[in-house]
Amino acid sequence: MKTPLLDLFLPRTCIVCGRTLLLQEREICIYCLSDLPLTYNWLLTHHPMADRFNAMIQRDLPSAEYEPYAYAAALFRFSSQALYRRIPYALKYSGNLSGGRFFAEMLGRFLSEAPHLKDADLVIPVPLHFLRRWRRGYNQAEILARGIASVLQVPCRADLLVRSRRTGTQIRKAVEEKKKNVSGAFSLRRPLPEGVRHILLVDDVFTTGATLNACYRVIREAYPAVRISVATLSVVG
Repeated sequence: MKTPLLDLFLPRTCIVCGRTLLLQEREICIYCLSDLPLTYNWLLTHHPMADRFNAMIQRDLPSAEYEPYAYAAALFRFSSQALYRRIPYALKYSGNLSGGRFFAEMLGRFLSEAPHLKDADLVIPVPLHFLRRWRRGYNQAEILARGIASVLQVPCRADLLVRSRRTGTQIRKAVEEKKKNVSGAFSLRRPLPEGVRHILLVDDVFTTGATLNACYRVIREAYPAVRISVATLSVVG
């Protein structure tokens, strides 16, 4: 009974179009939900997002070395010209944590149907520098990671990976500039739990993959036998 009463005094609105939500709707109206530009790339082991990420991984390796193909997935396609940009913006800049959890759980349900991703046994969010987290009050990647982990029914550990060096914004930087910006910025604070075989790294938006790659390298160097996949709320391009 609380939701109908609250809706009378504080109507809930669609995160995308601003339309007043119906009782059975959560965060997004049925019209915007039906047009949500889903990637469906969790259904595939190889696709453009994963190819871009793996290309970056391979470029960082000595020519004689080979890294197993890393799987990747994103919920929807991001465009700065589309209203759906409001989904990650609301989480990152407006503190819409309930919206973040809603879409993270949606992504988690899709991942749970993908044979190559559903066996992840640990979820790790890309960390924020402690000063940025203190100012924002939360880490948007952690909100997403916890939502995904709750659906996959596996632990989420935000205390393992740390951003040990503060980095500037990645916006408007070229690919190589982004890689240099985050190089050496991450480290493992403590060892992985025993028995971990497949880690899912989570961030909010995949652009070039430089930040995820920097986190990937830190884990891979310490744990060469652990499989590492990545998942994001949205993907650019």
